[in-house]
Amino acid sequence: MRYPSGCELPPKQDAANRKAKRLEWITIVYMLSVITLLYFTLGQSQAMKAAWIEDILTLFPPMAFLVASRFRYRPPNERFAFGYHRAISVAYLVAAVCLAGLGLFILWDSVERLIAGVHPPIGLVEVFGEQIWLGYLMIGALLYGAIPPIFLGRMKQPLAETLHDKVLNADAAMNRADWLTAFAAIAGIIGIGIGIWWADAAAAIVIALDITRDGFKYVRNSVADLMDEQPKTYDESAPHPLIQVLRRELSRLDWVEEYALRLREHGHLFAGDVWLVPARDDEGLAERLEALGEQLAELDWRMHDLVLAPVNSLEEVPDGLLVR
Repeated sequence: MRYPSGCELPPKQDAANRKAKRLEWITIVYMLSVITLLYFTLGQSQAMKAAWIEDILTLFPPMAFLVASRFRYRPPNERFAFGYHRAISVAYLVAAVCLAGLGLFILWDSVERLIAGVHPPIGLVEVFGEQIWLGYLMIGALLYGAIPPIFLGRMKQPLAETLHDKVLNADAAMNRADWLTAFAAIAGIIGIGIGIWWADAAAAIVIALDITRDGFKYVRNSVADLMDEQPKTYDESAPHPLIQVLRRELSRLDWVEEYALRLREHGHLFAGDVWLVPARDDEGLAERLEALGEQLAELDWRMHDLVLAPVNSLEEVPDGLLVR
């Protein structure tokens, strides 16, 4: 027995989704300007190169969010009988793998240059007829790319919570952390300027470690989602409270002797199964199950697909479930 709450977002979530899309488009346009500016001020600084690549990586989460948004509400069909809601989980994994892979590349490249003792020069450039140190332009470009993302990240985080969207949350976390990349790169440039040649590679290693840490964290979380891990909150900090809400509702049923529950994330929605051992005879059981399905579906907009199955004993159900 299937009780979907529907594929459309409730008004509050629909408004949040539209705002999130606008912010993601703003992020993409802004980050393209940052990437372009950094490209023309790269010089031979390894820290600048790391910051430039990190900003390119920043494009992946918003692009993944926008692409997934075009697919996840498509209706089920013969090929994808459960619909396309997991497009958001696939997007999460793709963004995370890109982040981890390129973070490792920057780390390896930076360590290699540090061991080799490469002394990156930062020379003079002519701007409006004046000779100025390129490092000043580098620092200005980095500051331009550091401050606005902090505010973009803070605007996205509450939307990620409202939508239960982990890609959007990962994007917000990356935006809020962009200042670390920028100031690490600035420290490396200043280090070169005062004669500390190894400061540039050291700053690049700090940036690479930050990118790699985030990448592997998001890979682990996205793989767990695709492996049907017990649902967690949008920021992966704890089991989702809806689990306990469902258990409380099921425990209140006087016509149910025992139950077993399993729940999984289906993109930004939840799906699951409930096995029920009726305490009464079978008379009116179908009506009670239908009413229960509607009641549970109304608990939360994310409760998309819940299968209710009456059984004679919980010995018939799989292991590893939440059992009363």
